[in-house]
Amino acid sequence: MRETKKAKQERINNALYVLEKLYPDAKPQLDFTTPFELLIATMLSAQCTDKQVNKCTAQLFKVADNAYDMAKLDYDTLVSYIKGCGLFKTKAENILKTCNILVEKYNGEVPQDMESLTSLPGVGRKTANVVLANAFNVPAIAVDTHVFRVSNRIGLADAKDVLNTEKQLMENIPMENWSKAHHWIIYHGRQVCASRNPKCDKCEVKPYCLMNGVENTKNK
Repeated sequence: MRETKKAKQERINNALYVLEKLYPDAKPQLDFTTPFELLIATMLSAQCTDKQVNKCTAQLFKVADNAYDMAKLDYDTLVSYIKGCGLFKTKAENILKTCNILVEKYNGEVPQDMESLTSLPGVGRKTANVVLANAFNVPAIAVDTHVFRVSNRIGLADAKDVLNTEKQLMENIPMENWSKAHHWIIYHGRQVCASRNPKCDKCEVKPYCLMNGVENTKNK
């Protein structure tokens, strides 16, 4: 039987309630103290673990924790700090270009709107949403691989791409919970709803999951 709109929203609300109970202290795993540090750390996090990014930025931010100092680094020096992150050559180029723009156009500050952020080299919607939500407390949902997989598997969204997943999550989740839900879903993806062999038998969201415990399902 096709799920009614009312039943769908009730199921989603119940799933979100369980996720909040499971991960009440969920927060960003990247280490940062300023919007600039979060921007750089998030740019480095593509195809890299947060743990590895934190290891690199712990040293990098000692020599350059702002756009002015970062822009002064030469390419090879920056690479020496971030080579532990994947795609470090491209990331180094984008970071230097972005820092020069921040210095020249924004007085070294990180802009606080989606359009300006995504105009920076190497900054897509996911990175922009992470910065907006966690540095500026702007309601936003950043859709990374975990959020995309878990949201569509559980049934918080039903989309084939990241952008539509983001739009549907914004429709289905109360705005005041957007940023927090992002972290709840990530934690669940890492601890229970893995890409391969999800722990459906131990999942407390199972009663409200569209997969309803079907194991070893392919990523949607």
